[in-house]
Amino acid sequence: MKTIILTSEQMIANRRSRKAAFGSFVGAVVDWYDFLLYGIIAALVFNSQFFPSVSPTIGTLAAFATFGVGFLFRPLGGIVFGHFGDRLGRKRMLVITVMMMGVSTALIGLLPTYASIGWYAPLALVVLRALQGFAVGGEWGGAALMAVESAPEGKKAFYSSGVQVGYGVGLVMATGIVSILTHTLDNDAFMAWGWRIPFLISIVLVLVAAWIRSTMEESQEFVEKVGVHGEHKVKIPVLAALRNHPESFLLIIALRMAEMFTMYIVTAFALAYSTKNLGMSRDLFLNISLLVGAVSCVTIPAFAMLADRIGLKRVYVTGAVIGLLSALPFFLAMEARSVAWIVIFSVLLANIAHDMVVSVQQPLFTAFFGAEYRYSGAGVGYQFASVICGGFTPFIATALLGVDGSWHAVAAYLAGGCLLSVVVSSRMTMGKSTVQACAAPAYQPPQQPEYQ
Repeated sequence: MKTIILTSEQMIANRRSRKAAFGSFVGAVVDWYDFLLYGIIAALVFNSQFFPSVSPTIGTLAAFATFGVGFLFRPLGGIVFGHFGDRLGRKRMLVITVMMMGVSTALIGLLPTYASIGWYAPLALVVLRALQGFAVGGEWGGAALMAVESAPEGKKAFYSSGVQVGYGVGLVMATGIVSILTHTLDNDAFMAWGWRIPFLISIVLVLVAAWIRSTMEESQEFVEKVGVHGEHKVKIPVLAALRNHPESFLLIIALRMAEMFTMYIVTAFALAYSTKNLGMSRDLFLNISLLVGAVSCVTIPAFAMLADRIGLKRVYVTGAVIGLLSALPFFLAMEARSVAWIVIFSVLLANIAHDMVVSVQQPLFTAFFGAEYRYSGAGVGYQFASVICGGFTPFIATALLGVDGSWHAVAAYLAGGCLLSVVVSSRMTMGKSTVQACAAPAYQPPQQPEYQ
């Protein structure tokens, strides 16, 4: 039996890797809890509490539009936090993003409704949602980089998968708390004040996450490439990323379509559609969201480990194809009101297709850019994709439904996004490591980047 003896340097590096992965995971849990909670409450409460003077359909559209506002501000957050993250370090930005997210979420829980202050209520709601989007816009890039840059070679996907597992845990927490409240409170109490409780809980979660992140060490790759005090920093990182890797931004948008369409159709649009159009219990998709969130805590790291062994491309393409093939059966199951088939195809979309795709995104997207401008490049690309592919997905799906009252256009929308991801990913060169993932010459970092 072979005995492996680690040097003190290796032990320190392993401890740093685990701490970076855990810190990224915990912060991601809090940020996604806050961000996803808004979408759940928007589907159930905001149309009547903040837009009561319009028709139910228009109220639902308005509620989902405010949901999308958060995505509009995510690129701005990616630009700002990416800029300072590339110049000052990843750690500082991650502490700021989680604190900003927690404050804006708690304020939503304290916000007066339309009945109290009129149109100032939805206006304030939009502003706070914009702050949420700004904060989460800087979250993914920093969390992904801390995990990927600190991870051991050959385990980049697995160590960085916690960033996406945080999404699943946040979804379980947000959906679980709302589900508990809807079962313990009558409808009038929940609509009057019960919906505020999950937002206020965020205060405690944020304090814990901020403390954990403050104890993390800075990314060693950042220190080596840019310097302890940013001695070799790029003057305007986002412009350097755009100049050297313009194709990467378009690739990220195309690659995220399968991810965003599958998740938001299942967890946001289907919740509103099944209750308002099919007369089904709201508990069904709340419980489905709980299920897919819990299962993702196992499937995402499992698919990430698989990707580290067999390659990023095989895992990604397989997930996108499953999303494409599951689109039509998912809507047929809803129309048939078959709970069993709804659950099966929800899991196929959200736990197989979605989770296979997101399990490889961290090492893949961050490898598109050089370390000197990676926070800006990967973060901004990721967040622009969130606006185009995700933020208005429930809104667009609801609008498509309103054209002729049929679900066919929504199913085509879901399938089309997955198809584009399949085509783009199948033409890329991806391997088992972040270097191989960007083997094409167009994605190589410049040999002599321009420093300040």
